[in-house]
Amino acid sequence: MNKFNHMIFSFFALTFLFMLKKTAAEGVHAKGINIGAIIDMSSRIGKEQRVAMEIAMEDFYGTGNQTLVLHIRDSQRDPVCAAVAAMDLINNQQVQAILGPQTWEEALSVAEISSQTQVPILSLSDTTPKWATERWPYLLQASPSKQEQMKAIAAIVQSGNWHQVTVIYEGTDSAAIAVTPYLFNALRDAGVGVIQGLILPTFASAITLSEELEKLKSEQSRVFVVHLSFPLAVRLFEKAKKMKMMEKDYVWITTNPVTSLVHSNASIISSSMQGIIGVKSYFPERGHLFHEIRQRFRRKFSIENPIDDNNEPGIYAAEAYDAVWTMAVAVNGSNRVGQELLETILQVDFHGLSGNVQFVKFINERAPANRFHINIIGKSYKEIGFWSKGLGFSKTIHENSIYSSCMTVLEQALWPEGPWHTSRGWTLATSANPWRIGVPGESGYREFVHVEYDHWGNSVAFSGFAIEVFKETIRRLPFILPYEFIAFKNTSYDELVKQILLKKYDAVVGDVVILASRYQLAEFTKPYTETGLMLIVPAQSGNRELSFIRPFTKSMWVLIAVITVYNGFIIWLIERNHCPSLKGSMLHQIGIMLWLAFNTLFSLHGGKMHSNLSRMSMVVWLFVALVITETYTANLSSMLTVQKLDGAAPNVEALLNSNAVVGYCTGSYLQNYLVDVLRFKTQNIRNYTTLEAYAQAFKNKEIAAVFLEVPLAKLFLAKYCRRFVSVGPTYKVGGFGFAFPRGSPLLPSIDEALLKVSENGTLLELENRLIKPGNCPDVEDEKHSLSPSSFGTLFIITTGTSTISLAIYIFSRGNPMLGYTTIWRLMLAAIRFWVCQRQITRRSSNAENSVNNLAPQASGMQSLV
Repeated sequence: MNKFNHMIFSFFALTFLFMLKKTAAEGVHAKGINIGAIIDMSSRIGKEQRVAMEIAMEDFYGTGNQTLVLHIRDSQRDPVCAAVAAMDLINNQQVQAILGPQTWEEALSVAEISSQTQVPILSLSDTTPKWATERWPYLLQASPSKQEQMKAIAAIVQSGNWHQVTVIYEGTDSAAIAVTPYLFNALRDAGVGVIQGLILPTFASAITLSEELEKLKSEQSRVFVVHLSFPLAVRLFEKAKKMKMMEKDYVWITTNPVTSLVHSNASIISSSMQGIIGVKSYFPERGHLFHEIRQRFRRKFSIENPIDDNNEPGIYAAEAYDAVWTMAVAVNGSNRVGQELLETILQVDFHGLSGNVQFVKFINERAPANRFHINIIGKSYKEIGFWSKGLGFSKTIHENSIYSSCMTVLEQALWPEGPWHTSRGWTLATSANPWRIGVPGESGYREFVHVEYDHWGNSVAFSGFAIEVFKETIRRLPFILPYEFIAFKNTSYDELVKQILLKKYDAVVGDVVILASRYQLAEFTKPYTETGLMLIVPAQSGNRELSFIRPFTKSMWVLIAVITVYNGFIIWLIERNHCPSLKGSMLHQIGIMLWLAFNTLFSLHGGKMHSNLSRMSMVVWLFVALVITETYTANLSSMLTVQKLDGAAPNVEALLNSNAVVGYCTGSYLQNYLVDVLRFKTQNIRNYTTLEAYAQAFKNKEIAAVFLEVPLAKLFLAKYCRRFVSVGPTYKVGGFGFAFPRGSPLLPSIDEALLKVSENGTLLELENRLIKPGNCPDVEDEKHSLSPSSFGTLFIITTGTSTISLAIYIFSRGNPMLGYTTIWRLMLAAIRFWVCQRQITRRSSNAENSVNNLAPQASGMQSLV
């Protein structure tokens, strides 16, 4: 029933009672000060309150100097009846104050009447909203606020290392609705997530309870905080026990409305409420005052309520006792009424049965309770310790108590199948029902995720960096988690993550970027890769001083030197008998030979040659040298031009100013980032799916740069080594992570295990093994420089000509009358040499990056000759 309806009922009751108001002659009032009380006499709370109030009145008669008269009315837990009772007490009994009622709805219906008649109302409900005391200044909260109790519950959840809870509360109970925001805030401050808030109607049917509990049973979380009225909570636990939800790994925590009444329902406890953690308001039960009152309470309660099994007083009896004494202290020795009485009540300060009684001005409520009992409800109701605000948990409450933020300091108690601290609070997958892990089935980056398929298109093997990191993470969990990988063949990663929300997958593993938009679909672990976005451009030449050697590969330069020296040696050998300057000491002849060999590259000495054999070798070599020189000049010019272009786009600003085209990943969030954040034109961005596609696009001059996430950028640079470089800053976005359902209780354990993988070096080892290559070849020469395979035919011609000239020269000196037979033999030898040289050249083209392989081939050529 809402506030507006309460006000209507209150106004109706006020009008009705004024019309039926008795005459003054009929109202024979008792002498002294009249105090009213509105309680639900049919409930356990009301029964305890009535006995406690009567005992308080008896105690005041023995100490006070003024007579108090207590008038008790039954509210029947009905706001209308409570309003009628209030009007009766005010108009007929002329009470100066009213104690109660218990529920917030009843207090609300009475508040309007009390404000009109200026009669203070000391509400005994668990919670009164601040706006209510502001609207009705004569409404006071006489029982300590239970807001701090919510922090005690959050501390219990945090101490148990339970990261997710479900809150169950009563939707038609305004007090419960008023308290739950404090519970949600306390859990949030403790780093605990609330999966959902289950709202139950006061008179929920058995079918409704079964359906709601079945939904909770299907969830992973097994920690429940119950803030219900006692009758509804009992029905809930009875149904939960039948559904086997009171067993191992289930955690139930109850608040004051349930825990404070457990002592009076032993039969219910033993049947359905095993292993529940209970929190209730603290009051000193071992003091001399409580011990004396307890004996009187038990006798009186047994007489007035003979059918009740338990006659022990609880917190509600203690608060009712203190409420009577609050009024007694306020009116003692005076006849204050209205505003003056209200001010006096707010100044009351004494130590009562439920603790220190003191009101907070301006908000008209009693100072909140700072200490709470922690109990384990089982076959016997057992108190295991306390929680104090700002101090934490302790076994006892005294000056030398030892406090801790963890519940392990409390007395141990058993609940179903073991100690309470062994419960995980969530369920594990089993071998029969392993966790379903979604994996990108068509990732373009095999190093991160690779799925192999059989002939029928079924996935058979999963590999890659992301897969190995996940496996290592699972191995470091403190429990066994069965799982299976399932390939998702849709190319959209957003759709892949969405499958978690649709409950088709329990998690997603792969090269999935952590995005704010994806948090609406799932929750992510900490990134297992570096976060950020890098700009990749073609690399500039590293050493401009050595640019002149880059047109040819190293093997090409070595082969040119070998052939040049070889030709020079043959010319020197043939011409030395005809030219005295070619003779002399050994050192002199070697110098002349080298000078003659390299000088032929730049000048023609055909007129100075004395032998046709040397002239033939020289002409062929000069032709080859001319081709090599012109090719060298053209390639060098081209490479210098490319260097200039490579340096034209060093950052984003230069790319934007030059209207350059850039690349990015297909299906990535980068499209929006490049357009909306970096301000690239839509027509100037192109998407690609693989690293090879990026390299080919650079080669074809389709793009001037590419934007890649850091892990992909590192993979790209590792694969193509010095051909590309990253420039500019790293833009802080993304990072790869594993996706789990929002609020998954497994997520904190996964994060912890992932940190272990990173801290012990396993993550670095996987990165070096699966992403970074062992060696980085000189890819610049491979890409732009010319190798011996480009000049194989020319080298064969010149070396063949020189070798034939050498052979003829040697044979002609040994046999001046050289015949045709010998010439044919020489020709056959030349053909054989050509075939061998062709094989050498073919091997050189297959291993053109290895200089050490070319030198033996050149020396082998000389041996063959």
